[in-house]
Parts: sequence; C-alpha cells; structure tokens
Amino acid sequence: MSLNTFGHLFRVTTWGESHGPALGATVDGCPPGIALNEADIQPWLDLRKPGTSKFTTQRREDDAVRILSGVFEGRTTGTPIQLMIENTDQRSKDYGEIAQAFRPGHADIAYHQKYGIRDYRGGGRSSARETAARVAAGGVARAALAALVPGLQITGYMVQMGPRAIDRSRFDADEIARNPFWTPDAVAAADWAGYLDDLRKSGNSVGAVIEVVASGVPAGLGAPIYGKLDSDLAAAMMSINAVKAVEIGDGMASAALTGVENADEIRMGAEGPEYLSNHAGGILGGISTGQDIVVRFAVKPTSSILTPRKSINLRGEEVDLVTKGRHDPCVGIRAVPVAEAMMACVILDHLLLDRGQTGGVRGRIG
Repeated sequence: MSLNTFGHLFRVTTWGESHGPALGATVDGCPPGIALNEADIQPWLDLRKPGTSKFTTQRREDDAVRILSGVFEGRTTGTPIQLMIENTDQRSKDYGEIAQAFRPGHADIAYHQKYGIRDYRGGGRSSARETAARVAAGGVARAALAALVPGLQITGYMVQMGPRAIDRSRFDADEIARNPFWTPDAVAAADWAGYLDDLRKSGNSVGAVIEVVASGVPAGLGAPIYGKLDSDLAAAMMSINAVKAVEIGDGMASAALTGVENADEIRMGAEGPEYLSNHAGGILGGISTGQDIVVRFAVKPTSSILTPRKSINLRGEEVDLVTKGRHDPCVGIRAVPVAEAMMACVILDHLLLDRGQTGGVRGRIG
C-alpha cells in the first residue's frame, strides 16, 4: 500500500525525495495523440521553481524536465509517460542538527512514529520539493485539456497572506503575473512585500490562502455521492504540502447565509442555463454546472524557521531547535502553480471518466 498515486483514469504517481538525485512523476492514462514535448511542460515548472525572488527559498534548481517515455514523434502514445527532474543544488549539511530532533509543526515526528525511519535531508517526501513532480504532471494534463476542451482556463492566485487579505474591488487578473505573490491586488502586493521581508529577516514565517479558478469547464463532470468532482478536488488540494483547509465556492462562509442568499438563481440564456451568482463554486451534487469552479485553501506557516522552538529529540530529551537551511518564509507563494496543476489533473481525470460513462451525452434543457 504505497499511496503515492492519485486519479482514476488519468493517474499520477510521484516519486523521489528533496535531496535525492532526482524526482519525478509517472503519468498513466493520458489519451494518445496529444501534442507534447518538454517545452510544453517547462514553463509551468519555471513558475514554481525556487530562487525566483527574495521571498522564496534561495535553493537554486533549474527544474529541467525530461520525458523518458510515452511520447513518440511529439505525440503521446497512450502508454505511461515518465517525467524526471534532477536535483542539482542539495545542501544536506544544513539538516545535520535535525537528524536527531523533530521540527515543531513539521511532519518529522509523524513520519518517524509511522515508519521508524525518515529522510531528514530537507524532509524527504514531506518536502514541498515533491510538488515539482505534480507541476510536471499538470503540464501533461494541461496539454490534454487544451486539445479536448480548448476554451478551458485555470488561474490561481493568492488572496491572503497571514491576516492581510486582498481587496476584491481592486481585483486585476493582469496583475497576477506582475508581482512575486501571484496576487490580483497591486496594493496588497506592495503591503505584503514589506510585511514578509520583516518576517523573513526576523527568522519567522507566515501562512496564506490560495484561490484557483477553472473557467470553461463543461457541465456534467463528476458523479453523485462517492465520485463527486468537489470531493476529488478537495482531496487533491489537501494533499499539497502544508495545506490545512479547503473550500469550494463560498465554503465555510456559506454556513452564515440563509437559503434565500445562498440560492444561485437561474435564468435561460441563448446558449443554455445562466446563473445569477456562484455561491456553489460551479459544482452542485458533485457535478459541474458549467460555471467557474472555485477552490480555495489555507497553507500553514513554514515549520523550518530560524527562531528557536521547544521540541524533543530521538532520545526523548527536551531541546530548543533552530532549523538552518534555505526555506520559504511563505510557502503559499509557490503553492499557486501547484494548485493549478492539481486542478488540471483532476478536471482531466473527470473529463475522461465522463466520456467513458456517458460518451458526453447531456440532458436537454429548452
């Protein structure tokens, strides 16, 4: 029972550790005939890779992806696609002090309690470095979605850093790519820069909230009860390192609404049903409605910090622990492209499931 695989028909298995020679993903179930080469995947990895600003870890990795199988003459063959990314800037000596002790708030202690052994060099599989493999797999999913659903778009961005949230009245989609925080609010980006710089210099870290939206998703993806699209999306986002909560649509805020306020009213448009609001986040009864799919998740503060924290070591002795090394002061920044990748993988998986069950046939309205 390995549990390193997700997906039903479009299946992704990630492998490798933070300080091992390489990491990557085996992607199985991609339809044949999809145009794909390394240049189609690399731009997504470039968005996630470390060292792109002073607000992320200064580990320097090119994150250059290699396709080892499953592609012939520039097109997928329908067989497993093997993706590999070499690690080139490991600095394992930074982790010597935590080899015998546990970082508070980190998976160190849970891994040891479960397995009796752990790769302390950067956290092994618990490191956010593992997410590079997911982003590579997401690049494959995006290529397939571009061929199968040309109008589909997936966009992620940060809406909150610590207690400081964006002002949605200033939402500017073009701003997302113009600042290091992937936020659509230029004023918030300027505020966060000073806020995070102070935290970084003081040896501290902070959490964040990420929102990812998929537009142009066909109605009818997902299935009732145990095959819900939102169940798989929630599981996919929760599987990302450091994520502690996931919402679909209004999420927890919907508990404060009345039925009148929460109802996404419907009118008939020229091309089918039109919704007057989207509290449901584009999913009803586990099935997509054709509206934007909206997912939001909270990322906890990075556990590896330079501020001493109380802990214990393998002998059960009490220690004050400082974690050296190169770490993100806000891991939520680089979680944005990871969220987009997971959204792409889940939507493609459900698109393929729907094609297998219904052949794309839809109930008529009007």
